[in-house]
Amino acid sequence: MAKQLQQQIDERRLMPGERLPSVRQLSKSSELSKNTVIKALHTLEAAGVVEARPKTGYFVKAQHLQSMPRKPKDTELKPTAVEVPDLFQEIMMRSAAFDVLPGGPETEPSLQLITLNRHLGRALRHKPQNKAMYYDAPLGLEALRFQIKEHYRTIGLNLATSEFCITSGCQHALFLALLVSCQPGDNVAVESPAFYGVLQLLQQLRLNVIEIPASPSKGISVESLTEATEKWKINACVVTPAYATPTGASMPEEHKKQIINLANQHDITVIEDDIYGDLCFGERPPPLKAFDTEERVILCSSFSKSLSRDLRVGWIVGGRWQNEITRLKLVNQLASNQSIQEGLTSFIAEGNYRRHLYQYRQVLKRQRDQLVLALRSYWPDSTRFSIPDGGLSLWIEMEESVDTKTVYQIALKQEIVLTPGALFSADDRFSNYLRLSFAHPAIGDRLKAIRILGDLFERKKRVIQ
Repeated sequence: MAKQLQQQIDERRLMPGERLPSVRQLSKSSELSKNTVIKALHTLEAAGVVEARPKTGYFVKAQHLQSMPRKPKDTELKPTAVEVPDLFQEIMMRSAAFDVLPGGPETEPSLQLITLNRHLGRALRHKPQNKAMYYDAPLGLEALRFQIKEHYRTIGLNLATSEFCITSGCQHALFLALLVSCQPGDNVAVESPAFYGVLQLLQQLRLNVIEIPASPSKGISVESLTEATEKWKINACVVTPAYATPTGASMPEEHKKQIINLANQHDITVIEDDIYGDLCFGERPPPLKAFDTEERVILCSSFSKSLSRDLRVGWIVGGRWQNEITRLKLVNQLASNQSIQEGLTSFIAEGNYRRHLYQYRQVLKRQRDQLVLALRSYWPDSTRFSIPDGGLSLWIEMEESVDTKTVYQIALKQEIVLTPGALFSADDRFSNYLRLSFAHPAIGDRLKAIRILGDLFERKKRVIQ
């Protein structure tokens, strides 16, 4: 119901200032209960799309406009060396990658996280002598790989347990995927804006990057990627089809098929970062790997974003490179923690991960709406941002004259940390953009921090004018 009304507003079938049909009318026409209709209206109200007027009903807010960030100016598609700015390490040192106010008020842990800790504690006490004397198997605990395999089976990806290898998080999986598919000096295509963790890996492995423009709604441009393959030899392409950071884009199924066809045609290894796939607010999209026809998609993911960053448990499905990936894991990690794998296995097997996702998705959606409302209420009217249907972040475009790195330094004096757009490119092409996460609720001190940032951007705009 909320999506249908949103679409009517975006398509101007419901105009700014126009009164929406009554709850009774909407309930009758949609054959939904009044409570369901009211919940949908509350969702749109929280997102700043409609407003309630006493004794008169709901109206489309006059200031509601489509506010997606615009595509930056076209730049030449060419391989370049990567140099991640020191700012990345500074932000990570502050533990601020997904928090505008590090050290701010802590939220109460969910019941499922408490349950997870109980499972982990029980696993730590189980056969401690055996774990102390023996390493984990190279592929990781078979029972955990089975649970992950079963989770993917429910969303349309059928794989064998033996096709999964447990890693130390998704970043480790991406590292193994690049290591096995590329040599120093090779070209790697990435979405632009790109995940800075991938840029960091490319720099470390001495690989060149080709930044392919990406839409905030649909992800990487297949047309631009095709153009790049006609100019350059591309050895690998790293994509996040589901709710990519920083944009929150979700790739249409047709684009996934086109990328597979392109990769088959030009012998490109496709490295899929699926870390945000489980954080969907609607139906979970099938991974790109589900469309793989030649075993050339390497699937990487972890529990870091969907469950706990503290676990550091991820996985990789290496396709034709699986044996080599397993060998490389033995070289640079040797083994994974057996107790954590056992605890995770029992946690998932008892249905706790499924219940956690159901609750966490609702929490994130509510926090996304809080952040959207805060931006519309306190930031300059010219601010444009994505409103993703999953993931953890909004991609925000400020006026072209604004440098978000400068605002970052000013805000830091008040212990407020934003993530400047310059981090998401190898050539500083997003200087007036930033990423803002809804991993924490936009209430209390964090809402105050967002209001302060809005004042800083407004002040910066006035100074420039």
